[in-house]
Amino acid sequence: MAARTRYAPDRGLTVRMTATMFLLGLVFVAFIAAIIGIGTAYNASDAAIVLFAVVLGGGFAIGSLFYSDKIALRTAGAREVTPQEAPELHGIVDRLCALADMPKPRVAIAHSNMPNAFATGRSADHAVLCVTDDLMRRLTPEELEGVIAHEMSHVAHKDVQVMTAASFLAIIAALLIRFAFYGELFGGGRGRGNNQNAALVMIALMAVSIVVYAVSFVLIRLLSRYRELSADRSGALLTGQPSALKSALVKVSGQMSRIPTNDLRTAQPMNAFFFAPAMHLAPKGSLAAIFSTHPSLERRLAELDKVQQQLNSRAG
Repeated sequence: MAARTRYAPDRGLTVRMTATMFLLGLVFVAFIAAIIGIGTAYNASDAAIVLFAVVLGGGFAIGSLFYSDKIALRTAGAREVTPQEAPELHGIVDRLCALADMPKPRVAIAHSNMPNAFATGRSADHAVLCVTDDLMRRLTPEELEGVIAHEMSHVAHKDVQVMTAASFLAIIAALLIRFAFYGELFGGGRGRGNNQNAALVMIALMAVSIVVYAVSFVLIRLLSRYRELSADRSGALLTGQPSALKSALVKVSGQMSRIPTNDLRTAQPMNAFFFAPAMHLAPKGSLAAIFSTHPSLERRLAELDKVQQQLNSRAG
């Protein structure tokens, strides 16, 4: 997945991510089968709704893929900076790009009281890295390097493409739920002549879509947590300093717990991109943790301890 760079692959996590994508594929097949199963009650208008949802969902997915960098920067209120404006930040990025043998992303800074970072873009040649000024103030150069290495790992492993593909089914299901709901709300099922089953078809379609969306949502969040662990591991191996990334995680997570809930809610649309989620992390094993975009802090620190042991065994 990162053949063009020196970021270390994580075979264990890759297998789990592949399995998750396979399950999403099975859900998609089941979704299509369910639609075909109730297709005998469809008329041309019903079929057009499904087709329109697929086309519109595809448009949303492609748009988010090609414009993810611009959307993320605008949402974060960030601006790109030159090496003259941020020499230390650019210096860290230059060093990591040389270590990883990958193209240098555009570099941006967001003014925020939340210490965080993200990297996005449809490919390494169209990527952007963004850090908040609060993150730069709070972290040492070594810790900041660990965070940036983590973020650039997402680019190297094509995580934006992976998550976009994984989200396609959920987008279609969400659109069909809305179409079916508003179709019935405004009498769509009552104006179809002799087709007395039209309303039931739309209700069945909405029910199936709700189930598919729920299952897809859980699998996507599981995949998201896997990719965060993989980025932690790859970034720590690249820099050779898991302890610096651990320290950064503890600092950032500790500061997040002090940020007002309203501010966290405002930043939550960026959670899928952030180094650490804009939320008070749920305890490991709780129901809320299942829906989180990121693993628990304890899990991330434990995995980085394993990386440290791996590096120590190599040195010995």
